[in-house]
Amino acid sequence: MQITTDMIKKLREATGVGILDCRKALEEANGDENKAMDLLREKGLATAGKRAGRETSEGVVELYSHGDGRVGVMVEVNCETDFVGRSDAFRKFAHEIALQIAASSPWYIREEDIPQDVIQHEEAIAAAKAKEEGKKEEIIPRIVEGSIKKFKNETVLLNQAYIRDENLTIAQVLNQTIAATGENIVIRRFSRYALGEGKSE
Repeated sequence: MQITTDMIKKLREATGVGILDCRKALEEANGDENKAMDLLREKGLATAGKRAGRETSEGVVELYSHGDGRVGVMVEVNCETDFVGRSDAFRKFAHEIALQIAASSPWYIREEDIPQDVIQHEEAIAAAKAKEEGKKEEIIPRIVEGSIKKFKNETVLLNQAYIRDENLTIAQVLNQTIAATGENIVIRRFSRYALGEGKSE
């Protein structure tokens, strides 16, 4: 199948990956855009893994206010160099993360940030609810496991579905940005404030 400029442009806009990589992925996928996107994501994940150990001391503190000042977000996103820190792709990513936090109210950045006592508390609630609903004893552990997975997907920023594309997680968006910029990128910390509510961090 012939790979057109429009196909490459569309894939590039969706992934942020370079033209040559987009063309190669489309060729490998025989013009199938979804398959090409999967190939690029896999490549992005591999690239992100290799870069994960690199030091990140540059970046930006992104501020976002929503709903006429009813919700405010401050997030620190780091990269390796000032050059990437000033780039449009990096700045856009930081802004998107601030929007995500404003819209989806995560509590943690990654799963390992969740305190063990919080997990145990959620497990106890799920098990008690399952028993109350008369579920069989042997299936309760599976119900608890499913409940914990749902809890993590709702409260962990990197696990959350991206507000602009529910087929992507924030971890995948992060990995695409790492692949596009060629640098390790870390979401360091955030604070979210909502008028009349306590702080989430």
